Amino acid sequence: MNEVIKAMVERRSARNYKDDMLPKEVIDDIIKAGVYAASGRNYQSAIIVAVTDRAMRDRLSEMNRKIGGWAEGFDPFYNAPVVLVVLADKSKPTYIYDGSLVMGNLMLAAHSMGVGSCWIHRAKEEFESDEGKEILKSLGIEGDYEGIGHCVLGYTESDLTKIPERKSDRVYYI
Repeated sequence: MNEVIKAMVERRSARNYKDDMLPKEVIDDIIKAGVYAASGRNYQSAIIVAVTDRAMRDRLSEMNRKIGGWAEGFDPFYNAPVVLVVLADKSKPTYIYDGSLVMGNLMLAAHSMGVGSCWIHRAKEEFESDEGKEILKSLGIEGDYEGIGHCVLGYTESDLTKIPERKSDRVYYI
């Protein structure tokens, strides 16, 4: 089987991470795959905010927890040490699709490098909030961006080798 297709078939979402920080070179390679995702009319509307600072990572996790309605102490990022926040420029007509393709590339690249990943939602709500807008402003990010998702990354504690069966009624030929 082709290596790219094999990675697509085998990749699973990880929800249990070790504390170990990923090497910067690994993070950079994963990000490179994200910025090379296809985009509508090559607008490249999506941006990535790489969060490796523990305090900022914990701040985003807490914002996400509150939005999700979970009990205090729950970590919706599952202890992952790296969070790649994907946002996209709302002025582009394909921004949601562009950002989603970036997320897919990030997760596939991570898997191909032996790194666990998971798409965590609620980035939209986080970065629509005053606190989220303040974070973007502090980074010099201007414009009307929507949070597409958080791609959490890290070395996983889980065995992700079990591949669930696919539903049989999802493909139709004409």
